[in-house]
Amino acid sequence: MVHFSLFPTPLGDCGIAWRSNAVVATRLPDKSPAETARRLAAKTGGTRGEPPALVRRAIEAMTALLEGERADLTAIGCDLGGVDPFAAQVYAATRAIPAGETSTYGAVASQLGDKLLARDVGQALGRNPIPIIIPCHRVVGAGGKLTGFSAAGGVATKLRMLTIEGAQLGGEPGLFDDLPLATRPPK
Repeated sequence: MVHFSLFPTPLGDCGIAWRSNAVVATRLPDKSPAETARRLAAKTGGTRGEPPALVRRAIEAMTALLEGERADLTAIGCDLGGVDPFAAQVYAATRAIPAGETSTYGAVASQLGDKLLARDVGQALGRNPIPIIIPCHRVVGAGGKLTGFSAAGGVATKLRMLTIEGAQLGGEPGLFDDLPLATRPPK
């Protein structure tokens, strides 16, 4: 049986769904918490429930990451049943990208053996069932170009997540990039 719960983050109310002690889906905020819950329930067939301890720890880690802390989500157990083998490889490669860093669709494809599969990598990430834990937002186009993002808010949400993590996009870091965001002078 799948259960889900919503939890507050700086982006809004995110959702998490689990079976036993493994995460089966997450959802970035939609326009309202009710919409996030509705979509998560429709996607998973789950019902609202109280998260067990392992899922509560996953929620704490995701929330910390979205608050700008260097949280490691790689130990969170995920159930990717029903995901095709190529997508599973893409998700494993993506989980290895540390917070604050990015990779490109082409680099992930090359890591999997064929740079020409970059479009396939993008399509797999567009179907990512567990965003945040599988950090598809850390994969960008060539040269750091921000391309489509399937979560509500699209590329703006992707950019916000990368900014929270302190990721550098396209080029050398600026003079003030090591300062906290609130104290940086306008660009």
